[in-house]
Amino acid sequence: MMGVFVLLEVKNLAKSFKKGGVKALEEASFSLVSGRTLGIIGASGSGKSTLLKIILRLVPADSGEIYFEEKRIDNLSEKKLRDFRKKTQIIFQDPYLSLDPRMKVAQLLREPFMISGEDKKTQSVDEKIRALLDAVGLAERFLARFPHELSGGECQRVAIARSISLGPRLLLCDEAVSSLDAVTKIQILNLLLTLQKERAISLLFVSHDERAVRHMSDEVRVMKDGILSSAISLN
Repeated sequence: MMGVFVLLEVKNLAKSFKKGGVKALEEASFSLVSGRTLGIIGASGSGKSTLLKIILRLVPADSGEIYFEEKRIDNLSEKKLRDFRKKTQIIFQDPYLSLDPRMKVAQLLREPFMISGEDKKTQSVDEKIRALLDAVGLAERFLARFPHELSGGECQRVAIARSISLGPRLLLCDEAVSSLDAVTKIQILNLLLTLQKERAISLLFVSHDERAVRHMSDEVRVMKDGILSSAISLN
C-alpha cells in the first residue's frame, strides 16, 4: 500500500457505562491519514482514554465502526486481530507503570520479538535491539539496567523503543509526556516527530496539554464530555 491514504477511520463510536449511566463517548467520528498526526485535547474524564481503548479493542463500543487500512476491525475475532495489533501500538502516560520492573531493558526490548515469533534468529534480534536503542537516543549500556535505574525520560524512551520494535503503522499516545518535566517533555515530543518522519508512522496523540498537542499535530480536535469536536485551526 503506497502513497497517502486513510489509515484509520472511526465512524460514530458510542460508549456508555452502566454504573451511573455515564456516556463516555457520543458518536465520535474522524479519519487519520497515513504519516500524519491527529491531536485530541481534553480534560481528565472527557473520554479520550476510552476512545483509545475502544480502537485497540480493549473495551467494546456500544455502536459504531472502526476501519484500519480500509478493513473493518471492530467486529473481528481475537485471532484475526493479531495483525492489527502488531501494526498498532500504544504509549502510556507513566513509563514506570508500562514497563515490567523485574525485567532489564534487554529483556523488555526482546519481549515483542518473542511474542511475535520473530526471535528465532538471535543475532538478528540482537542487532534490532541495539538499533532500537540508538533510534531513541540511548546507549548500549542501558540494556543491563532495570526500569527503576532509569529516569522518567529514559524509561519513556525504552517504552517508545518497545512500541516501534515490530514496525507499527500507528502509535496511540495516551498522555505520553504528561508525567515528564518541561525539558524532557520537549525532547520526547521531538523524538516522536523524528521517528514519525523516519518510519512513516501515523500518530493519534491525546492529551490535556494543549501546547503539546499543537506542537505535534497536523489536525486538532477537542473532546469534552464524550463529544469530539470538528477540526480546529492551528493558527
